[in-house]
Amino acid sequence: MDNGPSTLARRPPADPAHRPAVGVVIATRNRSARLAVTLRHLLALPERPPVVVADNASTDDTRALLARDFPEVRVLALPGNRGALARTDGLRLLDTPYVAFSDDDSWWAPGALATAARLFDEHPRLGLLAARTLVGSADAPDPLNAVLAGSPLGPATDLPGTQVLGFLACAAIVRRSAYLDAGGFHRLLFIGGEETLLAYDLAARGWGVAHCPDVVAHHHPDPGPRAGRPAVVRRNHLLTAWLRRPLPYALARTRDLAAEARHDPHARRALRDVLRLLPAALRDRRPLPPYLERAARLLEGAAA
Repeated sequence: MDNGPSTLARRPPADPAHRPAVGVVIATRNRSARLAVTLRHLLALPERPPVVVADNASTDDTRALLARDFPEVRVLALPGNRGALARTDGLRLLDTPYVAFSDDDSWWAPGALATAARLFDEHPRLGLLAARTLVGSADAPDPLNAVLAGSPLGPATDLPGTQVLGFLACAAIVRRSAYLDAGGFHRLLFIGGEETLLAYDLAARGWGVAHCPDVVAHHHPDPGPRAGRPAVVRRNHLLTAWLRRPLPYALARTRDLAAEARHDPHARRALRDVLRLLPAALRDRRPLPPYLERAARLLEGAAA
């Protein structure tokens, strides 16, 4: 496993006159070794962002590691696993106007947070910035970069980059006020494919969501899929449809998943979970405004 460059230095003492514009929130659970690598990178950034680790009730040595090796990091010790909601809990502890999300296996390139802060300052409607993501020690471009850069929604005169309705959570920076205005990540999705719903909710509130490739994040995920991930992502895609898309669309996607469930165990698990959570989804249902539904359809057509 990559333990990060040995030259990474401890953060210098804070300058009382220095007030960072961007803070960083990491949601983690039981991945202390990876978390340590991420923190060494973040604490070496020239922007010196305040860092909050929202620990989703880890049962490994995460909390001992943080107390021993990273005393400058603020730790939010959650009593249970809150999934993506831990990011909201961590964000509420920060008073910076902008908040960058990292996972315990991702970090920001030097200068990225300063560039993001400038873009947010220059574009008051920008609610979320989706960065360019480089993967692994080879800095390979994440395939999502090309998808976001090629978004058919194109540019907007009052936003940087390209308008999108999707992003990678570990490579996203939000305007704190916009994130809270939109309600943050939704409680029903927990984790896995939770980004699209937040992008919808930001856009529905009038906030811009844009891909800005000049802002760079690094992601060093474990090789191979995580256990149970395919079912969770399918579940959350369908729940997002029931929460925000027209009823005929949600019904059609449900029929598609039911057909897959006849021969695919991941689809069967996803369908069971959707049916269990559907009453709560219907209570929280807020269909997208027509202009935004058209945008969502346009993006789906381009991806087909």
